[in-house]
Amino acid sequence: MPGSSFQRQLHRNPRMVVGTFLVLMIACVIGLVAWKASYAREAALRQSADSQKNLTRSLAQHAASTFKAPDVALAGMADLLKYQNPQKVRFDAYLREMTQAMPQLRFIAVFDSAGSWRYSSVEERPEYSNADRPYFAYHRDNSDTKLLVSGPVTSRLTGLPTIILSRRISTPSGQFAGVIVAAIDCQFFTSFFGSFNLGTQGGISILKSDGTLLARWPAVESIRTIGDTSLFQQRIGESASGFYRITSPFDGLIKYVAYEQTPNYPLVVTVAQSEGDVLEGWRTDLASDALIAGLLLALVIGVACLLNAQFRFGARVERTLQEREARFRLLADNIADIVIVMDKKGYIRYVSPSVVTVLDTSEDAFLGKLCLDVVHEDDRDRVINASRQLKEAAASPSVRFRMRRASGSIAWLEAHFRIAERFSSADAEIVGVLRDVTKQKEMEDELSKANLKLAQLAMTDGLTKLANRRSFDAFLRDAYAAHDVLSVLLIDIDHFKEFNDGLGHPAGDACLQQVAEVIGRATANTGGFSARYGGEEFAVILPGVPEEKAARVADAIRLLVQRLKIRHPRSPASRVAVSVGVAQKNHATSDEFTLIRDADIALYHAKKRGRNCTVVSSTTTNRVADAPDLAPSLGSLHRMRE
Repeated sequence: MPGSSFQRQLHRNPRMVVGTFLVLMIACVIGLVAWKASYAREAALRQSADSQKNLTRSLAQHAASTFKAPDVALAGMADLLKYQNPQKVRFDAYLREMTQAMPQLRFIAVFDSAGSWRYSSVEERPEYSNADRPYFAYHRDNSDTKLLVSGPVTSRLTGLPTIILSRRISTPSGQFAGVIVAAIDCQFFTSFFGSFNLGTQGGISILKSDGTLLARWPAVESIRTIGDTSLFQQRIGESASGFYRITSPFDGLIKYVAYEQTPNYPLVVTVAQSEGDVLEGWRTDLASDALIAGLLLALVIGVACLLNAQFRFGARVERTLQEREARFRLLADNIADIVIVMDKKGYIRYVSPSVVTVLDTSEDAFLGKLCLDVVHEDDRDRVINASRQLKEAAASPSVRFRMRRASGSIAWLEAHFRIAERFSSADAEIVGVLRDVTKQKEMEDELSKANLKLAQLAMTDGLTKLANRRSFDAFLRDAYAAHDVLSVLLIDIDHFKEFNDGLGHPAGDACLQQVAEVIGRATANTGGFSARYGGEEFAVILPGVPEEKAARVADAIRLLVQRLKIRHPRSPASRVAVSVGVAQKNHATSDEFTLIRDADIALYHAKKRGRNCTVVSSTTTNRVADAPDLAPSLGSLHRMRE
């Protein structure tokens, strides 16, 4: 046969086989390393491009918003000054307030038609004239009232590089009446840009649409404009944003640059990263890959040496396999597990004698039948799904299913299947080993029931059947992380200690159960979570519910408790009532513990206001003014409420 002839040829020429194997493996390792290096380099460049584009877009939006607020303010004040002449003291104070409200601004000033300081946010008004400034001349000679971005100029007031935003002030008849300006220190942008990690040679720039450099990090002194570069000569005209590779005009290094032009202002933001920084991680990985490739090649050579020796034992291995098959037959006839052999269509061709002991059925009752015919009808789909995994000889799926014994009782079997090929795939058979796991299945079922019961007991309060404190803490932690809007209710039964003292603890337990039932019904099927928080306290978590709606839920619970009409001999109202504190997650809430604290303080205020009421945290000062010795812990708040 061709296969046997080829096998004999292999045994006669082991060196040829080992040499071919060695050449192929070396080629595969080197090819794989080269392919991975090329793919990883492209991936590193793509990732850098995406990161730089995203950062550039964010910085462009930041720059636009930085200019937007002063622009709107200057436009409003220019319209005001067109028709009115405010008092100097009041308008200067207004300019100072505007400057303080916008941290990017150094000052705001208004110059009259001669360039003299008319109004200013600066306390001590300079005496010099600004009529010589280019932006002043531009507004004086042009009737355009749009925002003008100038600079950077060295401020006479601060001595620092400054970006000037200016607008023309006109009279009602359209005559030039002066200029209103807002100054932004270039350091405002460079300090912000310095917080980003772009490697040792990266840079961020804000430029005007003509290439004038307004601000850059890291700062450069020698270059003030790059209007003659391809970015402004070609790329800006083709697309408002992009990414390309250039030789940097700032330091001469090869860099990848992402740019973005803002739509409303003549600004261009660029983010540059040197090629060395972009590919630094790739070069490190390449060195590691080369080391691993060397180790693999050494391993391949070692394997080749082992193969050379292994071929010498080929014939002996064949004889060993034949002996093992005979031994398998011997074991299959004598072991307690059932061994079956099926053809590729699933018909049983062999079954071991142990079937009589396990299933109380003769071998003839199985031979020639389709395997699915002897499987319990409810488990056939499970067996079919397992059989679909038998696509390769190495696959060994397992499955549990039921079979009926001759007596009619049910037996659980665990089966392991494997494809066995005698000479070729056409002669393949399916070998299955079936083990009786009936008792094991019964024990597993009992254990599962016991574990389920224990899990329920561990997460539930035994008296009220609500969730316990452990469940509450876990749910609150997950809900706090998952929801931006989240409210918590803390509910406390009023005068409960007096209730227990007057009617006894059995009556107190009954009261707790009735109140818990009301709270549980209020949150059923709503996505909310109710729990016994401790003692006579209960808690409700309402994900996605704002404080206002949570307060309505709290009032509904409070009214439903009143409708229970539980007699309270020592309460002023003679009935059991509850007080509720409500708190919502907000920007000042640092974590879930702070949220609980806010609800607890609101509950304290509800007690202080006479009980039987609801207090929301937003209506309190979030501190207990009448109890200066109140400890920050929740336990101390409980003691203060009593």
